[in-house]
Amino acid sequence: MPADAVEHAEDLGRFVMDSPSSYHAVEAAAQRLEAAGFDRISESQPWRTAQEDGPGARRRYVIRDGALIAWVVPEAGADVTGFRILGAHTDSPSFKLKPRPSTGSNTWWQAGVEVYGGPLLNSWLDRELRLAGRLTVRSGDGVATRLVATPPVARIPQLAIHLDRGANKGLTLDPQQHVQPVWGCGAGPGDLLEYLGTQVEGAPVGPSEILGWDVVLADGQQPRRFGAHGEFLASGRLDNLSSVHAGIVAMLDRREELEAAQTVSVLAAFDHEEVGSRTRSGAAGPFLKDVLTRIGAGLGWSEDRRRAAWASSCLSSDAGHLVHPNYQGHHDPANRPVPGNGPLLKINADQHYTTDAEGAAQWYLACEAAGVPTQEFVSNNGVPCGSTIGPITATRLGIRTLDVGVGLLSMHSAREMAHVRDLRALKLAVGQWWLG
Repeated sequence: MPADAVEHAEDLGRFVMDSPSSYHAVEAAAQRLEAAGFDRISESQPWRTAQEDGPGARRRYVIRDGALIAWVVPEAGADVTGFRILGAHTDSPSFKLKPRPSTGSNTWWQAGVEVYGGPLLNSWLDRELRLAGRLTVRSGDGVATRLVATPPVARIPQLAIHLDRGANKGLTLDPQQHVQPVWGCGAGPGDLLEYLGTQVEGAPVGPSEILGWDVVLADGQQPRRFGAHGEFLASGRLDNLSSVHAGIVAMLDRREELEAAQTVSVLAAFDHEEVGSRTRSGAAGPFLKDVLTRIGAGLGWSEDRRRAAWASSCLSSDAGHLVHPNYQGHHDPANRPVPGNGPLLKINADQHYTTDAEGAAQWYLACEAAGVPTQEFVSNNGVPCGSTIGPITATRLGIRTLDVGVGLLSMHSAREMAHVRDLRALKLAVGQWWLG
């Protein structure tokens, strides 16, 4: 494997381990952006105009809950023609803690969870799991947000084959009864909130100080390369941290070139894609439009807003499907993406993916200039097609949007897999696409 592809995959693995929840993902991204000279700004404060900023490029980012938008305004300032937006998402299918999460019986301590998104339930069985997310806690006369991430502490145990002889002929999991994880045992009931309070970043907090929580389960196993040549990466949350990470690394690697571009380069990493995006930090919410409007105002745009939208485009980057060797009939017979042949251009006649001919041309030219291959994905006509933030973004903003992403096996499993070369190729293609 090429050394740079291996390093990119291993760096992605580190990013995944730093990002067990969407809230951790944006903080991990923020740390990298800060180290590269990006300024964090607040939505609650006035933003400086281009004139107030003075000459030179501006690198900024803003966080809203589990979503982050970062951008580079080029030296051209008010002469820029529009936006080039990479859209991705920070969440993954999982399980989320319910209110009153401490449950159990027969001395087992269990966590009450509900299904988040569309995980492959069986893939979460018999593996060590972390708890991660955010807590809202009392702070003086107000409330503060604290991140929390535990070591591997929980497990959803499967019923032994001796007690279910038909399990190998068809495993059926009741999402209420069969997926409540074990996290301890003892004579008395375990207090999960008390335990989480000991694991928060900074000083521990007592359970009475915790007022609310957004906490999910995450795979506790380290990402790892495997295969005859170390060509595969197995990891949780490749859907869709593979795209978030590619966008961050590409923006940082090519920031000097982006400062000389004719468009504002934007990375929009949304939350809640796996549950429909209809939240204040999701793609169907106002976050991206709000930020673009404020960037445009700082550049002195007013009635030119629609002209800027016409000149803008969005690359919706989300994971896609490789041909599964054991289920080949589930794929289109002519368009058959394989590992190592580059990221996918995703196409659907019903616009579940928004790629059109002009968007396809943008992508092919970007891949050609970056020196990486690409391949098309289209669904088998008999298999329902999923969707992405692409149609949502196109509808909300009226800008040309195309859908791409790294091909995976085991999508929505607790542990997915991708080809190392494809991960690096996505980063290179994204960086070139930003440059036009």
